[in-house]
Amino acid sequence: MMEDLFSGTQESTAAGTLPAGVMLLPGFALALAPQLLEDVARMAIASPPRRMQTPGGHWTSVNMSNCGEVGWVSDRRGYRYEATDPLTGEPWPALPAPWLALAKQAAEHAGFADFMPDACLVNHYAVGTRMGLHQDRDERDFSAPIVSVSLGLPVVFQFGGATRSAPVMRIPLEHGDVIVWGGPARRHYHGVLTLKPGVHPATGAHRINLTFRKAQ
Repeated sequence: MMEDLFSGTQESTAAGTLPAGVMLLPGFALALAPQLLEDVARMAIASPPRRMQTPGGHWTSVNMSNCGEVGWVSDRRGYRYEATDPLTGEPWPALPAPWLALAKQAAEHAGFADFMPDACLVNHYAVGTRMGLHQDRDERDFSAPIVSVSLGLPVVFQFGGATRSAPVMRIPLEHGDVIVWGGPARRHYHGVLTLKPGVHPATGAHRINLTFRKAQ
Protein backbone atom coordinates (compact mmCIF):
# COMPACT_ATOMS: atom_id res chain seq x y z
CA MET A 1 0.00 0.00 0.00
CA MET A 2 2.33 2.67 1.26
CA GLU A 3 5.05 2.54 -1.35
CA ASP A 4 2.64 4.58 -3.47
CA LEU A 5 2.32 7.37 -0.90
CA PHE A 6 5.59 8.99 -1.90
CA SER A 7 5.25 9.00 -5.65
CA GLY A 8 3.82 11.76 -7.79
CA THR A 9 0.23 12.02 -8.92
CA GLN A 10 -1.07 12.46 -12.42
CA GLU A 11 -3.23 15.31 -13.68
CA SER A 12 -6.57 15.44 -11.91
CA THR A 13 -10.01 16.48 -13.08
CA ALA A 14 -12.71 18.28 -11.13
CA ALA A 15 -15.24 16.09 -9.36
CA GLY A 16 -18.28 15.11 -11.40
CA THR A 17 -20.33 11.94 -11.23
CA LEU A 18 -18.68 9.64 -8.72
CA PRO A 19 -17.71 6.13 -9.84
CA ALA A 20 -19.88 3.14 -9.00
CA GLY A 21 -19.31 2.11 -5.39
CA VAL A 22 -18.37 5.63 -4.21
CA MET A 23 -20.64 7.96 -2.23
CA LEU A 24 -19.97 11.36 -0.68
CA LEU A 25 -22.07 12.16 2.40
CA PRO A 26 -21.64 15.91 3.08
CA GLY A 27 -21.83 16.80 6.76
CA PHE A 28 -22.77 13.25 7.77
CA ALA A 29 -20.48 13.30 10.83
CA LEU A 30 -20.99 16.95 11.74
CA ALA A 31 -23.26 16.36 14.75
CA LEU A 32 -20.85 13.81 16.21
CA ALA A 33 -17.68 15.79 15.39
CA PRO A 34 -17.14 17.25 18.91
CA GLN A 35 -17.31 13.77 20.44
CA LEU A 36 -15.04 12.33 17.75
CA LEU A 37 -12.40 14.98 18.40
CA GLU A 38 -12.64 14.50 22.16
CA ASP A 39 -12.06 10.78 21.66
CA VAL A 40 -9.16 11.45 19.28
CA ALA A 41 -7.43 13.58 21.94
CA ARG A 42 -7.93 10.87 24.55
CA MET A 43 -6.59 8.16 22.23
CA ALA A 44 -3.52 10.26 21.41
CA ILE A 45 -2.44 9.91 25.04
CA ALA A 46 -2.77 6.12 25.01
CA SER A 47 -1.38 5.55 21.49
CA PRO A 48 0.42 8.69 20.32
CA PRO A 49 0.27 9.49 16.59
CA ARG A 50 3.61 9.04 14.91
CA ARG A 51 5.28 8.98 11.50
CA MET A 52 5.73 5.42 10.31
CA GLN A 53 8.63 4.05 8.30
CA THR A 54 8.01 2.12 5.12
CA PRO A 55 9.93 -1.01 4.05
CA GLY A 56 11.79 1.17 1.56
CA GLY A 57 13.06 3.46 4.31
CA HIS A 58 10.76 6.42 3.65
CA TRP A 59 8.71 8.08 6.39
CA THR A 60 5.08 9.06 6.20
CA SER A 61 4.49 12.80 6.36
CA VAL A 62 1.19 12.23 8.15
CA ASN A 63 1.23 11.23 11.82
CA MET A 64 -0.72 8.01 12.29
CA SER A 65 -2.30 5.95 15.04
CA ASN A 66 -5.18 3.47 15.32
CA CYS A 67 -8.06 2.22 17.36
CA GLY A 68 -9.97 -1.05 17.23
CA GLU A 69 -9.16 -4.73 17.50
CA VAL A 70 -6.18 -4.27 15.17
CA GLY A 71 -4.20 -1.33 13.85
CA TRP A 72 -2.31 -0.69 10.63
CA VAL A 73 1.47 -0.44 11.08
CA SER A 74 4.47 -0.04 8.82
CA ASP A 75 8.20 -0.50 9.32
CA ARG A 76 11.17 -2.05 7.53
CA ARG A 77 9.51 -5.47 7.91
CA GLY A 78 6.47 -4.49 5.87
CA TYR A 79 2.85 -3.30 6.03
CA ARG A 80 0.41 -5.19 8.22
CA TYR A 81 -2.25 -5.08 10.89
CA GLU A 82 -1.32 -5.86 14.48
CA ALA A 83 -3.34 -6.23 17.68
CA THR A 84 -0.89 -4.19 19.77
CA ASP A 85 0.69 -0.79 19.33
CA PRO A 86 4.42 -1.36 18.64
CA LEU A 87 5.20 1.98 20.28
CA THR A 88 3.61 1.11 23.64
CA GLY A 89 3.32 -2.68 23.55
CA GLU A 90 -0.32 -2.29 24.61
CA PRO A 91 -3.55 -3.04 22.72
CA TRP A 92 -4.83 -0.19 20.58
CA PRO A 93 -7.59 1.93 22.15
CA ALA A 94 -11.01 0.38 21.73
CA LEU A 95 -13.23 1.51 18.88
CA PRO A 96 -15.87 3.69 20.62
CA ALA A 97 -19.48 2.62 20.17
CA PRO A 98 -20.52 5.98 18.60
CA TRP A 99 -17.69 5.65 16.06
CA LEU A 100 -18.81 2.16 15.16
CA ALA A 101 -22.42 3.30 14.78
CA LEU A 102 -21.35 6.21 12.55
CA ALA A 103 -19.29 3.96 10.28
CA LYS A 104 -22.08 1.39 9.98
CA GLN A 105 -24.68 4.07 9.22
CA ALA A 106 -22.49 5.73 6.59
CA ALA A 107 -21.79 2.38 4.92
CA GLU A 108 -25.49 1.54 4.89
CA HIS A 109 -26.32 4.90 3.30
CA ALA A 110 -23.80 4.05 0.59
CA GLY A 111 -25.40 0.67 -0.05
CA PHE A 112 -23.13 -1.54 2.05
CA ALA A 113 -25.22 -3.28 4.68
CA ASP A 114 -23.82 -5.10 7.72
CA PHE A 115 -20.45 -3.31 7.69
CA MET A 116 -18.56 -4.26 10.86
CA PRO A 117 -15.17 -2.51 11.00
CA ASP A 118 -12.50 -3.86 13.32
CA ALA A 119 -9.91 -1.13 12.68
CA CYS A 120 -9.85 2.64 12.35
CA LEU A 121 -6.78 4.52 11.21
CA VAL A 122 -6.52 7.93 12.91
CA ASN A 123 -4.47 10.23 10.69
CA HIS A 124 -3.24 13.65 11.84
CA TYR A 125 -2.47 16.07 9.01
CA ALA A 126 -0.44 19.22 9.61
CA VAL A 127 -0.32 22.01 7.06
CA GLY A 128 1.92 20.97 4.17
CA THR A 129 1.36 17.23 4.52
CA ARG A 130 -0.30 15.04 1.92
CA MET A 131 -1.17 11.45 1.11
CA GLY A 132 -0.08 10.30 -2.33
CA LEU A 133 -2.17 8.05 -4.53
CA HIS A 134 -2.27 4.52 -3.14
CA GLN A 135 -4.46 1.44 -2.86
CA ASP A 136 -5.75 -0.01 0.42
CA ARG A 137 -4.80 -3.64 -0.05
CA ASP A 138 -3.52 -4.87 3.31
CA GLU A 139 -6.97 -5.99 4.50
CA ARG A 140 -8.19 -9.58 4.17
CA ASP A 141 -11.80 -8.75 3.32
CA PHE A 142 -12.16 -6.67 0.16
CA SER A 143 -15.93 -7.14 0.13
CA ALA A 144 -16.19 -4.56 2.94
CA PRO A 145 -16.05 -0.85 2.10
CA ILE A 146 -13.78 1.89 3.41
CA VAL A 147 -15.50 4.66 5.39
CA SER A 148 -13.50 7.89 5.66
CA VAL A 149 -14.42 10.79 7.95
CA SER A 150 -12.91 14.28 7.57
CA LEU A 151 -12.54 16.63 10.53
CA GLY A 152 -10.99 20.09 10.67
CA LEU A 153 -9.34 21.89 7.79
CA PRO A 154 -10.74 21.24 4.30
CA VAL A 155 -8.76 19.13 1.87
CA VAL A 156 -9.02 17.92 -1.70
CA PHE A 157 -9.51 14.17 -1.90
CA GLN A 158 -8.31 12.42 -5.03
CA PHE A 159 -10.07 9.33 -6.32
CA GLY A 160 -8.73 7.44 -9.29
CA GLY A 161 -9.22 4.07 -10.91
CA ALA A 162 -7.97 0.53 -10.70
CA THR A 163 -4.65 1.51 -12.30
CA ARG A 164 -2.30 4.36 -11.54
CA SER A 165 -2.74 5.75 -15.04
CA ALA A 166 -6.53 6.10 -14.73
CA PRO A 167 -8.02 9.61 -14.56
CA VAL A 168 -8.28 11.11 -11.09
CA MET A 169 -11.21 13.09 -9.70
CA ARG A 170 -10.74 15.93 -7.23
CA ILE A 171 -13.35 15.92 -4.47
CA PRO A 172 -13.33 18.77 -1.91
CA LEU A 173 -13.92 17.52 1.65
CA GLU A 174 -15.08 19.74 4.51
CA HIS A 175 -15.35 19.29 8.27
CA GLY A 176 -17.85 16.51 8.99
CA ASP A 177 -17.93 15.06 5.47
CA VAL A 178 -17.83 11.30 5.01
CA ILE A 179 -16.87 9.45 1.84
CA VAL A 180 -17.45 5.72 1.37
CA TRP A 181 -16.05 3.47 -1.32
CA GLY A 182 -16.38 -0.24 -1.91
CA GLY A 183 -17.57 -2.83 -4.39
CA PRO A 184 -16.00 -2.17 -7.81
CA ALA A 185 -14.12 0.83 -6.39
CA ARG A 186 -12.75 -0.86 -3.28
CA ARG A 187 -9.15 -1.09 -4.50
CA HIS A 188 -9.08 2.07 -6.58
CA TYR A 189 -6.22 4.52 -6.13
CA HIS A 190 -6.92 7.47 -3.85
CA GLY A 191 -5.13 10.11 -1.79
CA VAL A 192 -5.28 13.75 -0.70
CA LEU A 193 -3.55 16.86 -2.00
CA THR A 194 -1.27 18.92 0.24
CA LEU A 195 -3.14 20.45 3.17
CA LYS A 196 -3.27 24.22 2.70
CA PRO A 197 -2.63 26.71 5.51
CA GLY A 198 -5.63 27.66 7.59
CA VAL A 199 -7.18 27.53 11.04
CA HIS A 200 -10.34 25.58 11.85
CA PRO A 201 -12.33 26.36 15.02
CA ALA A 202 -12.41 22.68 15.98
CA THR A 203 -8.87 21.54 15.15
CA GLY A 204 -6.71 24.62 14.65
CA ALA A 205 -4.16 24.26 11.86
CA HIS A 206 -4.81 20.54 11.43
CA ARG A 207 -7.02 17.97 9.77
CA ILE A 208 -8.02 14.67 11.34
CA ASN A 209 -9.03 11.75 9.14
CA LEU A 210 -10.67 8.56 10.43
CA THR A 211 -10.74 5.60 8.05
CA PHE A 212 -12.74 2.58 9.09
CA ARG A 213 -11.85 -0.83 7.66
CA LYS A 214 -12.67 -4.50 8.00
CA ALA A 215 -9.10 -5.72 8.28
CA GLN A 216 -9.44 -9.31 9.41
